[in-house]
Amino acid sequence: MAQAVTDAGRDVADRMAEAATAWLDSLDPTQRELAVGPPPGGDEAEAERTRWFYTPTDHGGLTFHQQRPAQHRLVMRLVASGLSEAGYTTVATVLGLENVLDRAEGFTAGFGRERGRDPGMYYLRVFGEPGGRAPWGWRFGGHHVSLHNLVVDGRVAATTPCFLGADPATSPLLGGAALRPLGAAEDLARELVRSLRPELAARAVLLSRAPDDIVAGNSPRVDDRAVVRDELFRPGPYTDAAAVSPVTGLDGDDQRAVALTPNPKGVPGAELDAAQRELLRALLGTYLDRVPAGVSPLPRYDDPAAIDAVHVAWAGSTAPGEPHYYRLQGPRLLVEWDNTQRNVNHAHAVWRDPESDFGRDVLAAHRAAHHS
Repeated sequence: MAQAVTDAGRDVADRMAEAATAWLDSLDPTQRELAVGPPPGGDEAEAERTRWFYTPTDHGGLTFHQQRPAQHRLVMRLVASGLSEAGYTTVATVLGLENVLDRAEGFTAGFGRERGRDPGMYYLRVFGEPGGRAPWGWRFGGHHVSLHNLVVDGRVAATTPCFLGADPATSPLLGGAALRPLGAAEDLARELVRSLRPELAARAVLLSRAPDDIVAGNSPRVDDRAVVRDELFRPGPYTDAAAVSPVTGLDGDDQRAVALTPNPKGVPGAELDAAQRELLRALLGTYLDRVPAGVSPLPRYDDPAAIDAVHVAWAGSTAPGEPHYYRLQGPRLLVEWDNTQRNVNHAHAVWRDPESDFGRDVLAAHRAAHHS
């Protein structure tokens, strides 16, 4: 099984390298200046590579607007190489929601641009030289999409942080249907928490109010100091933790109730019954299945011990249509969901690996092995 995973990781890396090379080869010198970043590993590269956003701000790289249509296709080919079919469809839908959101806001300009809600304002940057054994990576992002991939020794080493959002979270379609790109991630979590017996529910629900956003925000690292930051739109580097400002809409005891801690809050999978454990694994799949099967960690949760260690926590009401937040936390896992804004029709959903976001641990091991 381990060999199959390794081989699959190399196959995905090969597809990424081929797609990235094709895109880079299509660029003129002026485009390449924006499109290419330094190889992963150096201080300059890591400061840039680990700077990430999910707001409609400058994510760094080359936008669709700065490219020809044929190059747009090459961008999406690279994006698809790092996603499952369902993941790619969801990302493409989120990009298209910028047009829906533009209508909802009355087609008004914003963010100092001619068009505020703009499906052309998604950025791609490649770090290093695709292919070979040397580390390289790529980042694709814009409003409500932030994808990060690192390849080391010819194998996909990291796919997190992996952020998707939806605004509107629910949109009407013809015939009375609804477009809900992240609907399963909301429905499965609510079903799981509402199924808990009272004593477990009391432990799972951390607070009767929901924070206004995911708690770790766009922090470069996840630790017990991570809070939603005031740099959600700011393009500059992050400051010391002492200067970080929470913007969750909570303070005091409420902020502490939902704060991230090294020991996960909530109810562990070990205390769930068989049906609830199946719901938990299905919920994990809505996040971990975003990436190709060969690099997804979802099979890890076939092991009962792995499910045992995943904690489920909730904040806010469990009634549909009410503001709510949840997270799943365990070894090498942090999932956060929030739907509170725009009358509970604006969802944020992120998957992170606190030990290896951006592939830090794999990159450090590579450097120790090859540069010691």
